[in-house]
Amino acid sequence: MKYWFFVFVCILSFVGCQNVEQPKKPKNLISKEKMVDILTESYMANAARSVNNQTIIERGVVLDSLIYGNFGVDSLQFAESNAFYAADINTYMEIFQKVESRLAAKQQKMDSLRQVKRALKDSISTKDFEEINEAEPLKDSLI
Repeated sequence: MKYWFFVFVCILSFVGCQNVEQPKKPKNLISKEKMVDILTESYMANAARSVNNQTIIERGVVLDSLIYGNFGVDSLQFAESNAFYAADINTYMEIFQKVESRLAAKQQKMDSLRQVKRALKDSISTKDFEEINEAEPLKDSLI
């Protein structure tokens, strides 16, 4: 019984290890830099969906179509280009490393803007508090 199980597993592994064909280069292949731009915007759109999806739905905004229209591509062109780049893992990793670095840079910029805004708000509220404490008390007309 163990022998037949071993033979069956070997046959399945040989059948499972078929030669995978690489997709052909599309005629309208999106450049690597444009793919980085599109993927960066797509990830930010997905983040926006996770934060406030109800508002996006209520306003009828289709973020994917908006992104594709912004970059002058359609969904089929993007899908074919994405499949072509995904077939070569080194190229795909290079693209995603650029996407990741751009997203990290945008996050760092947003964090610094939030920090400046928080510092400004704190300085304004501290100044208001100091002005209130330094103001002379109101004199009562009876005294």
